[in-house]
Amino acid sequence: MQAASPSSATPPASLVRALRRVLRPMVRLMLAQGITYSFCCELLKGLFVDVADKDFRIDHNTPTDSRVSLISGVHRKEVSRLRQELRHATDTAPTVVSLGAQLVAVWLGMPKYLDAAGQPLALARFASEGGELSFESLVAGVNSDIRPRVVLDEWLRLGVVRFDELQRVCLNVEAFVPVEGYDEKAFYLGHNLHDHAAAAANNLLGVNKPFLERSVHYDALSAAAITELAKQAERVGMNALLALNKTAMTLERTDVPEPDQRQRMTFGVYFYTEPTPPTEPESAELMERT
Repeated sequence: MQAASPSSATPPASLVRALRRVLRPMVRLMLAQGITYSFCCELLKGLFVDVADKDFRIDHNTPTDSRVSLISGVHRKEVSRLRQELRHATDTAPTVVSLGAQLVAVWLGMPKYLDAAGQPLALARFASEGGELSFESLVAGVNSDIRPRVVLDEWLRLGVVRFDELQRVCLNVEAFVPVEGYDEKAFYLGHNLHDHAAAAANNLLGVNKPFLERSVHYDALSAAAITELAKQAERVGMNALLALNKTAMTLERTDVPEPDQRQRMTFGVYFYTEPTPPTEPESAELMERT
């Protein structure tokens, strides 16, 4: 990977300003969770070594410690230590996330699990009550090694599902980002922010084909206007996610690649609001980046 950036020892001021803004909420999160600068510094040191090792190779050859040190700026002895530690590091999703994402995708994507309006049906708890249209059959169809009761109890705890007045299992349409469950929410923090940042970084470097990465933002709205826009964003955003999920499920069944040709994708929606600083001029604009 070769960066298409200005050949200067000093990074562009515009990039520095962008990085400060991107990192600010992460620093706020870390401080709120008791993560200090010294811990973050060690974490970043390992990331610099890992990225220099894996993303800046020449002809796909594993670089030496000296080359990683040269690229990353981390001392060679530290590079050797960190590379040893990174070999034993794991980056796997919590079980409830990996299985849950598959179940939610089926529930939201298979026509038999949807009503006439395209919303997820309430499912009988047991196959003896609902046959194929039961939570028990849904789980068994995705992973027969996991007991449906275990999944149901965990999903009730996380707020992914609830019981209606008939004791049917109802999917919360906002799924799948658990209401409870710190590890699960932390996983999606890493997954979603990584892919959004990776798309934006790719577009700024300008080496590969640009990804879709667009937003609409205004800075002179009332609280009532924000409430209305937030509701609309949730409605149209969920519609877009559901539509893409259905298409992806169909393609996954009909367009099966070889194991070494598989690719993953992420399409996300987000909404954020905060007070506009009084020093900023009032303006309204549509910003698009592709």
